[in-house]
Amino acid sequence: MSKFTLDWKQYAALARQAAAEGCVLLENKNNTLPLADGETCAVFGRTQFEYYKSGTGSGGLVNTSYVHDLDYALTESSLTIDVEVKTAYKNWLKDHPFDLGNGWAQEPWCQVEMPLSDELVSGAASRCQTALIVIGRTAGEDRDNAAEKGSWYLTDGEEAMLEIVCRHFSRTVVILNVGNIIDMSFVDRYEPSSVLYIWQGGMEGGSGAVDVITGKVPASGRLSDTIAYHIDDYPSTRNFGCEDTIRYEEDIYVGYRYFETFAKEKVRYPFGYGLSYTTFDVQAALDMCSLPAGLAKGEVSKTDTLHVTYDITNTGDVAGKETVQFYVQKPQGFLGKPSRELIRFAKTELLEPGEGESGILAIDFYSLSSYDDSGITGHAFCYVLEEGTYTILAGTNVRNATEIGSFALTETVALEELSQQLAPRRHLERMTPKTNEDGTLVPIIQAAPVYLQHYSEDTCPQCADYTGDKGYKLDDVKRGIVSMDEFLAQLSDLDLCHIVKGEGMSSPKVTPGTAAAFGGLTPNLTYFGIPAGCCTDGPSGLRMDCGTNAFSLPGGTLLACTFNTSLNADLFEMEGIEMRNNHIESLLGPGMNIHRCPLNGRNFEYFSEDPLLSGVIASAQLEGMGRAGVTGTIKHFCGNNQEYHRRFVDSVISERAVREIYLKGFEIAVKSGYASSIMTTYGSVNGLWTAGNHQLNTDILRGEWGFEGIVMTDWWAEINNAPKDKPSREKFAAMVLAQNDLYMVTSDTTQVMGDLEAALASGRLERRHLTRCAENICRFLMNSPALLRLTGKEAEIELVNVPENAQLTSDFDIVYHDIKGVTTLPLNGISSEKGDSHMFGITTEGFGTFRISITASSESTPLAQMPVSVFVDNQLFGTYSFNGSEGKEVTLSREGGVFGFHHYVRLYFGQGGLTPISITFEPIDIVTSFSDKD
Repeated sequence: MSKFTLDWKQYAALARQAAAEGCVLLENKNNTLPLADGETCAVFGRTQFEYYKSGTGSGGLVNTSYVHDLDYALTESSLTIDVEVKTAYKNWLKDHPFDLGNGWAQEPWCQVEMPLSDELVSGAASRCQTALIVIGRTAGEDRDNAAEKGSWYLTDGEEAMLEIVCRHFSRTVVILNVGNIIDMSFVDRYEPSSVLYIWQGGMEGGSGAVDVITGKVPASGRLSDTIAYHIDDYPSTRNFGCEDTIRYEEDIYVGYRYFETFAKEKVRYPFGYGLSYTTFDVQAALDMCSLPAGLAKGEVSKTDTLHVTYDITNTGDVAGKETVQFYVQKPQGFLGKPSRELIRFAKTELLEPGEGESGILAIDFYSLSSYDDSGITGHAFCYVLEEGTYTILAGTNVRNATEIGSFALTETVALEELSQQLAPRRHLERMTPKTNEDGTLVPIIQAAPVYLQHYSEDTCPQCADYTGDKGYKLDDVKRGIVSMDEFLAQLSDLDLCHIVKGEGMSSPKVTPGTAAAFGGLTPNLTYFGIPAGCCTDGPSGLRMDCGTNAFSLPGGTLLACTFNTSLNADLFEMEGIEMRNNHIESLLGPGMNIHRCPLNGRNFEYFSEDPLLSGVIASAQLEGMGRAGVTGTIKHFCGNNQEYHRRFVDSVISERAVREIYLKGFEIAVKSGYASSIMTTYGSVNGLWTAGNHQLNTDILRGEWGFEGIVMTDWWAEINNAPKDKPSREKFAAMVLAQNDLYMVTSDTTQVMGDLEAALASGRLERRHLTRCAENICRFLMNSPALLRLTGKEAEIELVNVPENAQLTSDFDIVYHDIKGVTTLPLNGISSEKGDSHMFGITTEGFGTFRISITASSESTPLAQMPVSVFVDNQLFGTYSFNGSEGKEVTLSREGGVFGFHHYVRLYFGQGGLTPISITFEPIDIVTSFSDKD
């Protein structure tokens, strides 16, 4: 039996290091940062006390035992923090509490700032050397940013804060605790000395940021996005926030691919940019001897490689890390290309002054190719190397990269012959370059090719005939005693219909509070030795709605800005061990969607505008989890680049852009990161909802990339059969035919059948299709810890250095109660002293509005007050304020919304003296299924 150790101190140290290395220093006049030991500072901005550890929605709902905000970290640092300014904020916050908003994703983008007087600020300036100005932002699932004050733009209060502080202080540091980039025009108006993006760094984020501010960790983060001067400078902005159809008219020209090709003058800070506390000499070269001998004649394959070398020396006075970035400039040819594209990168270890690091990187020719979606090169639906000169560039950002070598092709080479997939089915105009007489490139608009084929070929193999029970268990397949075909032949058609659906959220069949159970969810499937697998949100840490504590990780954007693959792998190895400790097979992440537009509220979960950086960082995280024997579910596959109307909007994208931009990161994660689980999106790509898209889930993913894992839907996703077919949550047959293996989620897989039985009866769906999905699911579970648990072989998890107040292991013995109609549960005998909690699970017949009533008594007089707080899925449902009743029974009620079917209810007693008698659940306005109209 293997053993894993979850050392909380090591975990926290890795997260803190990542939070520090992801900080991006954009301005640093007169070497304002790092601040010296003992330097006196005044800190402005309420976010110093109310740090945004993550964005909102499923990616941010992690229950933590602590969060180190900026105030905590600054207080613990070597700096001297001005008490008068801090006290003024503390007093003001008493009457201006944090606005939590209302509901799932309604938290405001920002908080109201404290007005500052000249007297307060000038007094601070007379006492302090430096001012720190903290600005906070959030957004997230179901809530995009907007080109409005308080989101993309600063509020009037933030503008006033910057103006008065920068007027009185000569040394100012603006600290941006944000999930997305924001408007940076304030740099011109107020000219702060330093600007530092600290992003959203999880529970250790404040400490990591202050490590950079004080120089304990050198600034080394690099931008994973381009920061332009204006929001309208991004070509995607005009086609963002659409209600029915998003037209990706910018095509492959996303982020720096657009700006470096057409609009360099619109860039404030280029992709890959970031300042350091030291200086580096960076030398790089293309190893001409590494080029294939027959390259000029077109004798090259997609797996052939070239090599680049680099030598980096720290020429400054303090230690630091540097990132070297390699780009390719391709010939424009017939297709048209961006001026440069990232093809590799490497980050050094910590280099002391005078110390250097050298390396050699291999670059395959596939990464230099482009996709022809029209046949204009003579090679339709192929990745090609067009004839002409290929220039390799190296630098420390996309703008300063210079030529290090080149090679020429005298003819166009088709590296990989494919077939048309995922092309638009209606007219789409897209951007392409035209060369002016002076050699500059300007964007013009041309029509993209439309879809030529009608149907994908059904390549599903035949399966063995149904045999009934032969006594085989899934572990017999694992041990090589029987084949998977023989094992699956035992399952009835009904068993196969059950296994393609998951249950959740908070299914009692797996770890409490998690997102879903899948696999062996019925007595019959369990009989055959199929375990119940568990998955849960999300990229920022384990979400467990029952209240179990977990580690809150830095957001995806921050982790990409580290450009540090080994650090990401080490951090997610700890995440993997934490998953093992909580019996979770797959994390619902990494999130891999492209930062197409800075206004996407969920960008904090995702990595970058660049697909290669996204794919490489995701692969590192998957590698780390894999060391612990678990994995991640990379998402959302694909084209989920806005939150508004995400269930219903159709993304119209050229096939070239789909392949080169929106699928490329996933492709890298599958081929290099060995991804074994993928989640499709809520929405549609070119008319087909991704959950039922055969071209996406079978032809490309499995046929072209060789993927052998599972594909699951997003939670309660819609599916359709054809481009003009209305999507529905009942069309499971289309999902199975597309080889999207799992529908997530149902309340009970035996009760929610959708159209599976009807499709089988009509012949539209066959047993072989269900068996194919069942094989994918069983293969995944067979190689997961779930089977080890079922067979008594699970690894031992040792917890070390755990904080005293942290509950890191879920309570697997929670008692569940069925709530049918008006249901009263006894509370007699539970402990109800001050600070006590009582938790239990409930399964409801539907979701919507419930009235929850508590009956209790107290021997105290009516002057006594005894509050009881009720939490449902770790969200406050309401506080019941009882008074002493002199022994009489009193009933208090509250109404509120309850989402889903399985829930955790926790009673928290804020004061002793109350005798709880019962709790009653009364449905007021509920629905019993997720219908199309919901």
